[in-house]
Amino acid sequence: MRILMLTWEYPPRVVGGIAHVVSELSRALAGEGNEVEVITTLEENLPEAEKIDGVTVHRVAPYHGRPLNFFAWVHQLNLAMLEKGVSLSQRRRFDLVHAHDWLVAYAGRGIKHIFQMPLIASIHATEFGRNHGLHNDEQRYIGEVEWSLTYEAWRVICNSRYMREEIESVFNLPPDKISIIPNGIRPAAFQVSSPDPAVRQRFAASQEKILFFIGRLVREKGVQVLLEALPIIKERIPNVRVVIAGRGPYAEELHRISLHLGLDQQVTFAGYIDEETRNQLYAHADVAVFPSLYEPFGLVALEAMATGTPVVVSDTGGFAETVVHGVNGIRVAPGNASELAGQVCTLLGDPELARRLAGRALQDVEEKFSWPSIARRYEAIYQQIVFSPEARRWRREADRLEPSFSGREPASSTVGPPPSRYT
Repeated sequence: MRILMLTWEYPPRVVGGIAHVVSELSRALAGEGNEVEVITTLEENLPEAEKIDGVTVHRVAPYHGRPLNFFAWVHQLNLAMLEKGVSLSQRRRFDLVHAHDWLVAYAGRGIKHIFQMPLIASIHATEFGRNHGLHNDEQRYIGEVEWSLTYEAWRVICNSRYMREEIESVFNLPPDKISIIPNGIRPAAFQVSSPDPAVRQRFAASQEKILFFIGRLVREKGVQVLLEALPIIKERIPNVRVVIAGRGPYAEELHRISLHLGLDQQVTFAGYIDEETRNQLYAHADVAVFPSLYEPFGLVALEAMATGTPVVVSDTGGFAETVVHGVNGIRVAPGNASELAGQVCTLLGDPELARRLAGRALQDVEEKFSWPSIARRYEAIYQQIVFSPEARRWRREADRLEPSFSGREPASSTVGPPPSRYT
């Protein structure tokens, strides 16, 4: 199949979890024999087009002019993405366009209607869920764009049962329009052949236990709860250091909380770290802690599990579907600093328990969350939609209405039935 993906972030541009999900999914789909092209945001020192692991990546700069604010920037980015998508689709027809989250909704809708091709939407999180409601005009605007994306999509894909319930309720979607496919993991991308002591020394003293968090620094990730738990942990286990990796709008507040609690000597704010440093910190960490207040899926838990690092996570969202309490990790009540401290101390004080949980976690990751098997689930949905009578009829109408495009190389949906494994 020929698949056009739209995403505002794609490695090496990484803002949140979408970048890794889209890159791994597109790579796995290409590995299954599909032709995948991605349109994403151009950044300085990156090429406008390149082929990465079988995936053709196109990068576009937001449309001309300095944006007035973030929303204007998003609109200008969508104009540039739409322009690139139209240019690519005029040369060769794609079977479908797959848009990831609201930031590319307008470009996805435009390409859908211009070329009458099915639109698939992945909703990785909702503005309603992130903020426990829509409380101001900006949040309501994002919520409306998210709704419009799910309305325009032929199928909406989410990554957990938790997210399915959320988007079905928030957007009033019919259940049969939603499919659940979990995010995957490529364990080798997070593992190291041997831990490097020099990396450890950059962040913690040799005698200190390391609690590691990595993620975007926003309130819903719950790093403030980990900071509140640290004084309790230190009463039982004095030599503990928290390493916080990532950037985000909540960083300044987290620094303030750390100073207020007198933790400035026990907390390291690492900021943005590259993949090699991330992997080394996972290898050196005694416990990976992800105390989210809201977490649609929680890819970071799979990352830690893939490295053999024991995990403590909040009992919320997708974490509850990947981390089985007492089997492959530990879950605690969201926002409960005392319970978080107690469970972290349990793992730090019982190395055998920590090893057992980490070993089972690595086994679960390898068996249940490999990207090739997950890509095949996406492929099955793509095939179901593209080869449906409705999609075929829409294609024929497009061919009659747009004779100027008749010279394009045809999409796979016009040349025969789906492979037998989808019948």
